Amino acid sequence: MSKIDRRERLQIIRHSSSHVLASAVLDMFPEAKFAIGPTIDNGFYYDFELPRTLIPEDLEILEKKMQEIIKANISFEKRILPAEEAISIFEEINQKYKVELINDLVASGNKTVTVYQLDNFIDLCSGPHLESTGEIDTRAIKLDKISGAYWKGDENNAQLQRIYGLAFANKQNLKKHIQMMKEARERNHRKIGKKLELFANIPEIGRGLPVWLPRGYAMRRVLEDYMIALERSFGYEHILTPHINKKKLFETSGHLGFYNESMYSPIEIDNETFYLKPMNCPAGMMVYKMKPKSYRELPLKMGELGTVYRYERSGELHGLQRVRGFTQNDAHIFCTPDQLKAEFIEVLEILLKFYKDLGFENYKFRLSLSDNTKDKYVGDRADWKKAEETMREVLKKAKVDFYEEEGEAAFYGPKLDVQAINVFGKEDSISTIQIDFNLPERFDLNFIDKDGEKKRPFVIHRALIGSFERFFAFLIEYYAGAFPVWLAPTQVGILPVSEKFNDYADSLFADMKKKGTRVEMFNSDDSLGKRIAESIKQKAPFLLIVGEQEEEDETVAIRRRGERKNESMSKEDFYKLLEEEIAEKK
Repeated sequence: MSKIDRRERLQIIRHSSSHVLASAVLDMFPEAKFAIGPTIDNGFYYDFELPRTLIPEDLEILEKKMQEIIKANISFEKRILPAEEAISIFEEINQKYKVELINDLVASGNKTVTVYQLDNFIDLCSGPHLESTGEIDTRAIKLDKISGAYWKGDENNAQLQRIYGLAFANKQNLKKHIQMMKEARERNHRKIGKKLELFANIPEIGRGLPVWLPRGYAMRRVLEDYMIALERSFGYEHILTPHINKKKLFETSGHLGFYNESMYSPIEIDNETFYLKPMNCPAGMMVYKMKPKSYRELPLKMGELGTVYRYERSGELHGLQRVRGFTQNDAHIFCTPDQLKAEFIEVLEILLKFYKDLGFENYKFRLSLSDNTKDKYVGDRADWKKAEETMREVLKKAKVDFYEEEGEAAFYGPKLDVQAINVFGKEDSISTIQIDFNLPERFDLNFIDKDGEKKRPFVIHRALIGSFERFFAFLIEYYAGAFPVWLAPTQVGILPVSEKFNDYADSLFADMKKKGTRVEMFNSDDSLGKRIAESIKQKAPFLLIVGEQEEEDETVAIRRRGERKNESMSKEDFYKLLEEEIAEKK
């Protein structure tokens, strides 16, 4: 069997398993209302309206019922019915969600629908399914967890209960996945963020509006300062634009037409309408337009650490990874068509240096291209072709591994996306380099060329960190909280073995504070063992243990993170070592 066939069969196993789950739920709750039950990357889920709230112990009962159904080797029976007949069937068994789905299909022009019957459970489903339940390996499926879900993903609709299940081709793959998920849960950025006190989501402030706590903000400032210095070394200047902009600006940019559903409600001030900005781009265009530009001034590179606000459904909010307010490491490069290639090369160079300095390797490049839908994109097709070919040529010359994806381009131009992969195997865009043919036209941007003629510049949108919030979610999980010394929220912990040596410990603490080191003292009244355990939890790269010998010799006993043995050196030598490791970004 080919690799593709195995993958397709696994999807069929998972789809069939979701029906087995629904059949088990019907047996346990005859009055259950069934919503949808699709496959997902590692298995399946099914949403239900039930007479009571499920508890974890219910999963064991349902799993046992599923095993009985599988061992009974019950056939999946397919039928194609007129839509009206199907509606009558589901109305008769009081399945309102299925009736609504069929009505949606009818509204879309469907006259018939497909249903599958599994014993006494009937479901609206296009299939395909296995021939019978006996083809499922009972050792390779497991019910995983319970959560809430809104019908059709809309928080204004009924709240349902979702049961997740794992399904694999064999027990070995299931076991491997469970072990991987165990490690992933330990690396979850929300868990580590709470443990290390990096950020918090405070209900009274608002969902999806995370607060950076002192430790997390210290890390963020390091990365902000690093990025601003890096950009300036490549000739960038920086601006900062307001959080709200006038309605007319977003009408000009097209956001109120193309992006309105992701924008927040308007704000009325002095008989004028304003919006929280969903992007920094429109204000950046206006800064460019403040005075005429000559070709001699191009390329013009403007960076901005700008906070934007976008509406996300409450069910999609997730720690730092999916939020409603976030700060982007934005930049807009205004250049002539002839400068496009050189500027794209430079942006790629900055991007690769950033990831190298950070030691972050869990990503891949996606070249997002247009497809053959002409009315989906703005701008001249010749410009699109030139931009896409330029990006492809630069990536190949830089020997960067990438894959191409047609139809993933933004409507205003092709882009290079950096796809990070989190600990649960999900990928998301973190860094983006986009070429824009839309905003220069909408804002009537121009420059005077060497012949005195007005010409339209190209614009490269570039967000190397993307959003600080999303990037930190991936970074926390990648390092499991054990960050490089230059980035760590606590770089050095100091642990006096008893209160007799607090004065010497305090002098070390003061020295390092003056040098700008992020240092923490572990000198509570707890036992030495408890204080060592607490210091290990904070995952500082260095722990200095000081006692009688260290005080007498003005030395420190250094224990590096993850090591058991101590290394002794003078405090001056340690300060020098720390400075070198921070500078070299080890």
